[in-house]
Amino acid sequence: MKRLFFLFLMTLSLAAHAGLKVFATVPEWGALTREIGGKHADVFTATGGLQDPHHVEARPSLIARARNADLVISTGAELEVGWLPIILRNSGNPRVQPGQPGNFEAARTVRMLEVPTRLDRADGDVHAGGNPHIQNDPRNILKVGEALTARMAQLDAANAAEYQANFKNFTERWKAAIVKWEASAAPLRGMHVVTQHKAFPYLYDWLGIIEVATLEPKPGVEPAVSYLAQVMADVATQKPRMVIRAAWNSPQPAEWFSEHAHIPAVVLPFTVGGSDQAKDLFSFFDATLAQLLRANK
Repeated sequence: MKRLFFLFLMTLSLAAHAGLKVFATVPEWGALTREIGGKHADVFTATGGLQDPHHVEARPSLIARARNADLVISTGAELEVGWLPIILRNSGNPRVQPGQPGNFEAARTVRMLEVPTRLDRADGDVHAGGNPHIQNDPRNILKVGEALTARMAQLDAANAAEYQANFKNFTERWKAAIVKWEASAAPLRGMHVVTQHKAFPYLYDWLGIIEVATLEPKPGVEPAVSYLAQVMADVATQKPRMVIRAAWNSPQPAEWFSEHAHIPAVVLPFTVGGSDQAKDLFSFFDATLAQLLRANK
């Protein structure tokens, strides 16, 4: 009898803490989901901070994770187009297919930059909906978080109040952090930079940084030395202060440009886990600004 009573209490306890199994495609959305979900979100992140999110193998282990998920969170805007549809299709999970409540695309909640006026695969890895690297503007994190909180509350009504309380707490801390970040980043406004891959338009838009060139001749295409030399000649009069790459980019193009143009090469974490310092969303932006300010001295 005591054993049955104990099992009954355990069942009640599990029911009270039941939440959502979440499959996040990239680290930033995994980290945001943990902030909102707290103990009620069992979050799996499919990629790491040093991975190129465009190119991921649709491994059986990822398919198995998606099969059991209540919610799949992706960036969308074709960032994961080469691998996520394969995972979803093979998961056999109707809850997380496109158009279902269990499928959430972050890019649908923010203003997109660099939306192409023409679509031609000859132009390289062009995203029809705009540049998908929205996570580098902290204002976008709040917009995504608001919509994500509403979706999680919809899927798990029993814990909706806690999700909303968690996001309110996060919002207060995040807004205070934005004020601090913007004050410290004031010296970067108007600075000219060269970027290896077009990974940071949202960061530049937020901070008022001006990108004068990219090292890739087309998005996703590695540059030849002759092309790098031409870029260096083209931007000489604009006096860029640094050349910037994401942590997952090949180091060679930025290092060549840095050496020959005599400007610092800066490696930015790009997402949570992209450097030893970028352990969560807050430290991700701390580390990003620290790198930029250090190179700007």
